[in-house]
Formats: sequence, structure tokens, C-alpha cells
Amino acid sequence: MEFLKKLFSPITATLSYIQNHFKAMIFVLILFLLFAPSSEEDFTPNNLQQISLIGPIFEVSELVDQIDAAAKNEHIKGVLFVIDSPGGSVAPSVEVAYAIKRLKEQKPVIVYAMGTIASGSYYASIWANEIIVNPGSMVGSIGVVMQGADFSELMEKVGVKSQSVQAGKYKKVGTTDRAWTDYELNELNKVIQGTYDMFTADVASARGLDLSKRDMYANAHIFTAMQAKDVGLVDSLGVLYDAKEKLVKRSGVTNPVWNKEDKFDKFMKQIATESTLLLHTYLPAMVLR
Repeated sequence: MEFLKKLFSPITATLSYIQNHFKAMIFVLILFLLFAPSSEEDFTPNNLQQISLIGPIFEVSELVDQIDAAAKNEHIKGVLFVIDSPGGSVAPSVEVAYAIKRLKEQKPVIVYAMGTIASGSYYASIWANEIIVNPGSMVGSIGVVMQGADFSELMEKVGVKSQSVQAGKYKKVGTTDRAWTDYELNELNKVIQGTYDMFTADVASARGLDLSKRDMYANAHIFTAMQAKDVGLVDSLGVLYDAKEKLVKRSGVTNPVWNKEDKFDKFMKQIATESTLLLHTYLPAMVLR
């Protein structure tokens, strides 16, 4: 009897393990079925990557990580940066712009605007090798704005008063409980103008434009795709197919394999973007648009 137990011990141990971990094994099986490659092509490392910037620009750490990872990935021979964004906050837009600049030093980058490429999203794109826009795109709005609500009348009706203690004449610049004073407006204008100068200087440098003629292509002008091409903000008009073909040629790959964006990740990014936009709608912020 003892001999038979030893003989069949591997089988009984296996059956016991399955019984004790049945739920965990089912869970692993479901994950495998969901994420397992569906074809041999999925096992092949992609050599071209599409990275998307969709919606307002506020939180970009994950996007910048994507760009930097593509720069370091030896399998990636070129990157297509797809944009449909009205712009956003200044600092995040600059972060993306300089990430694209770093990437361009390693491999070709083409920007494709599938809808709107304006203000902060245009800033993010300026150092690409080439900017291609859909013929129906809106381009430009190179400018800076800071806005905030004045809730003083509403607060008076509701019977609410604000109070604060601060040191420094300009510490309450941008407050929403009263109208801004002249000296506060002057202080804000100083910041806005300095940011605008930085924005236009970078555009002129990256696109080879004359900074002294910035009123022609900046000054918050909004252009059609063709008008933007005429003033030098973009290189050509086309659709996504054309942009992909241009990148294939620039990268020199003979068998292009593109990455596939995870649909769940895309959905979660959209929710996060919309939540951030809701916050910025009611709080004073300096944005490129």
C-alpha cells in the first residue's frame, strides 16, 4: 500500500494543487485568453510606433515616458506622433515639446494632426522632422492666456465672505473672490508676455521662421491647414495613410510593423483627461491657446 502511495504521489499532488488553486488558475487562464497574441505578427517586435496626444494637455508624465522609451528602444526606427488637441497648460506642453526634441536626435519623428493642432499641442510638435496635417485641421492659436472667474457677486448674494492672511503684495494675484486690481493685471501681463516670447522664439527656431515677423504666424491667429502651410507652420497636407508612408520612408524599414494601443488604457486616459479638464475649468491657470 505504501509503495502504491509513493508511485502515484506525483499525480495526487498535482490533483491536490489544482483543487486548492482552481480559482487562481481559471483567473490566469482568462488573462491569457484576453492578452495572448492572436497571430504570429503579434510576436514580432514593432519597428514603428504611433504615440497619440488627444484632448487638452494637463498631465503628461505618462506621455513623456512613452516618448523617452521609444527613443531608447533599439527596435523602434521611427515614431508617428498623432495629435488632436486644443492645447493646455504651459509647462506640460513644454515637457512634451522637449521630449520630442530628444527623440528626434535618436530617430525620425513625424507629427500628424488629425483634427486640431493648436497652441500647446502645436508647441509640443515643433521639433518633429515634419508636420503633416489633415486638410480639415485647424492650426495655430500661438498665444497665451490666463483667466479666472470673479465670484464676488455670487458670494455677496449667498452671504459668503473670504478672508486670508498673506505676505507679499502680489500673493493674491488670480484670486476668484474679487475683481483683479490694475497692479495685479500688470503683474499677470508681465508673466503672460514673457511666456509668449518664449513660445514664439521656440517656434521660430524650430520651424526656421523670422521671429521679427511673428505677428504673421503667431499672435493667436487661427489657420486652416493650407493657410498654416503658407505661413510655414506645417510642412504638408495629407491623411494618416500619407503620414505613415512618410515615416516608413524616413525610417528606412522594409517591413513596417506598428504598435497596437491597448483599448482599456486608451479609455482610462480619456477619463483622466476629462476629469483634469473639469478641475481646470474652475481654477485660474495659465494656458497656451
